[in-house]
Amino acid sequence: MKIIVTVKQVPDPDIPPTHFKVDEGARKVVPPAGVAPVMNGYDGNALEAALRLKENHGGTVTVLTVGGAEARDTLKRAIAMGADSAVHVNDPALADSDSATTASVLAAAIKKIGEFDLVLSGRQASDTDAGQVPLGVAEILGLPSAAPVVSIEPAGDGLKVHRMIEDGYQVVEIGLPALVAVSSEIGEPRYPPLRGIMAAGRAQIPVWTAADLGVDVSGARRSTLRRLYVEQREAQVDLIEADTPEEAGIALANRLREAKLI
Repeated sequence: MKIIVTVKQVPDPDIPPTHFKVDEGARKVVPPAGVAPVMNGYDGNALEAALRLKENHGGTVTVLTVGGAEARDTLKRAIAMGADSAVHVNDPALADSDSATTASVLAAAIKKIGEFDLVLSGRQASDTDAGQVPLGVAEILGLPSAAPVVSIEPAGDGLKVHRMIEDGYQVVEIGLPALVAVSSEIGEPRYPPLRGIMAAGRAQIPVWTAADLGVDVSGARRSTLRRLYVEQREAQVDLIEADTPEEAGIALANRLREAKLI
């Protein structure tokens, strides 16, 4: 099975709250010194699912990202984990592209990579939580898709997946080629072994531009961030005193009515 995994590099979501800062003027997160960006968590789950399919059923895993030069570190980590190859789409013209543009670029890169059976991605990215790109890629490529998925297993000429719904999950059979966007329940990403880290250091990762993909980004739509700030919440506690629990309950109910909460 030839698998392509799309990944994104994001600010580390485990930054301690006391170290998390925002430049409101520039509308950007200020990364703390010494805390590097990381692979999006759900994308790590997708890569783990791909590696398990490869180990159990054979095949290859290619990792694909769109991002600046710093995103190369995420691709190196993917190879260290066990991916066979990686492709980096890096073009300044794609900076701040919206979900539709990103999906079209990823779809073009997938076509350029060539024959594939399965595209895996995370259900959403932790920096925007939009969850729009994976299904956009599927629509552009004309692929059947399912999201969010918590398990994948080959079934005949296709796959059987468990898709999350509000009160449980659905068992869905899907033909190949297909795109599946996974959730964290599918499995925790493995730690790269030393041998993998050494292999990643030697890996040659091609860099493609929009022109290489035949994508015209002159009129690319971009996301405009209107405001970025750290929400400040203030809490006030009123202590209700009474001689008995019953009187305390009545006083609390009266206070809630005054505040029009009940």
